[in-house]
Order: sequence, then C-alpha cells, then structure tokens
Amino acid sequence: QVQLVESGGGLVQAGGSLRLSCAASGRAFSSYAMGWCRQAPGKEREFVAAIGSNAGNTYYADSVKGRFTISRDNAKNTVYLQMNSLKPEDTAVYYCAADRLFSSIATMRGTNYWGKGTLVTVSS
Repeated sequence: QVQLVESGGGLVQAGGSLRLSCAASGRAFSSYAMGWCRQAPGKEREFVAAIGSNAGNTYYADSVKGRFTISRDNAKNTVYLQMNSLKPEDTAVYYCAADRLFSSIATMRGTNYWGKGTLVTVSS
C-alpha cells in the first residue's frame, strides 16, 4: 500500500513558478514509477509528467514540455514537479500518482495509487 500526499500548490501570477511535492509512504518507493496528472474545472483529468523508478526515464505532456520538470529523491520518498513559465491554462488540481509500471503512469491506465491533489491557480 502506498499513500501519497501532495503539497506546494497555491496562487501565482502568469509567468511565475511553483514547485509541487509529493511525499509517499512505504518502504518500496524506489521501485515505483511516479507521476503527476491534473484536472482543470469542467475538464477530464490529463497526464502531465512521469518519472521512472530510478529517474532514468522521464516523459512529459506536450503542453508542459520545456516548462515543467519532474524529479525524485528516493532517499526522501518524494517526487517533485517544478513548474516554470506558468500560464492561466495550467490552473488545475494536480494529483500525484504511483504505479509499478511506468506505462500505467504515462497512459493513466490502471494507475494503482493517487493522492488527493493540490490546487494550482495561475492568474492572468
């Protein structure tokens, strides 16, 4: 069982930056692929970024490529999402996800574990 708790959301002006954190419970954190998804008001949840268990693989949605960076610290059981050059369309609840399979995170299919989310609001 893995429990995920996100933090770092808030209100920021367009062009600004935020760093989200996701703290995971459990001793097997380093064996899980991790990722971030988001859901804007009135829209479906969408994939944002994924990172492999040893941080060797990363994958991003086209909409955030070049602006967002996903990273992880296995010693701290934490995954991060550095978000730069934020746009109003980045406004959403951001969810942390964990799964044994990288593909499950990248496709959002059958992902085993989800956090409760943290709200990011980007003002214009």
